[in-house]
Amino acid sequence: MLAALKDRFLQNLRDKQKASATIVAYGKDIDQLIESLTAMGKTQITDVINEDLRRFLEELQIKNFTPKTISRKINSIKTFYRFLQEEGAVTTNLASELTHPRYELKAPRILNRLEYRALRDVVRSDLRTYAIVELFLQAGLRISEVADMKIEHVKDNVLSIESRKVPLNPAVADALTGYIKIRPEKSVNSHVFITKTGKPLLVRNIRTAIDRALKVAGIENAKVNDLRVTFIAHQLAAGAPLDYISKLVGHKRISTTERYLGLVQEKPKRGAKLIEL
Repeated sequence: MLAALKDRFLQNLRDKQKASATIVAYGKDIDQLIESLTAMGKTQITDVINEDLRRFLEELQIKNFTPKTISRKINSIKTFYRFLQEEGAVTTNLASELTHPRYELKAPRILNRLEYRALRDVVRSDLRTYAIVELFLQAGLRISEVADMKIEHVKDNVLSIESRKVPLNPAVADALTGYIKIRPEKSVNSHVFITKTGKPLLVRNIRTAIDRALKVAGIENAKVNDLRVTFIAHQLAAGAPLDYISKLVGHKRISTTERYLGLVQEKPKRGAKLIEL
């Protein structure tokens, strides 16, 4: 059954220690695909043909999903089919023939010094949100990584996350220590950021808090991910090596990091240290 294959796929992602937000996103995308295939009368993965996948993508267009969202769902389907082929559930990877729709990437929004200082001023009295903001601005973490962060991931001011280690400068280390000191003791797990009842703070909770803070700070046209972008751009501008920043923020391809070079006035210099924003 299709649902059973999806469950095995998600478990495989968990075994690979993928971020929980990533797993949830994949699950929703594949659920949507399964719902569409079931409506077509396809209950076995071996019954699915190329035309079925194309019809699913056409349905997304009819429902006015953006090209960027459709592209993300295609990535999910491709990853799902690679897993199915590895497991022997299919002999042919139908998803390999799917092509991504073209869409225009908006230029990254980089906060200037006045803006990120204003953001800090807004959240400084809220130690939890303040620590989160510092992790974005000073360590360049993804929102899913902040949500998944656990107490045991931090040792000697170094954050071990998936396949990389991220140094925490004094500013972010102090912010994190300040929050952990007042963190509710009734937590049912070791997630760093939790609610008043001890449950893990979800990605949507973090996004809501940061969006609100950006609005109060008067920072327009900025979103959560722009804080991570700000870290990358300012470090490159200060001369941090491109390959080092790429590894530090977890980019799979150095070309992803290179996108930010057009926003930097000076070329990166070898051996430059990270700066504190």
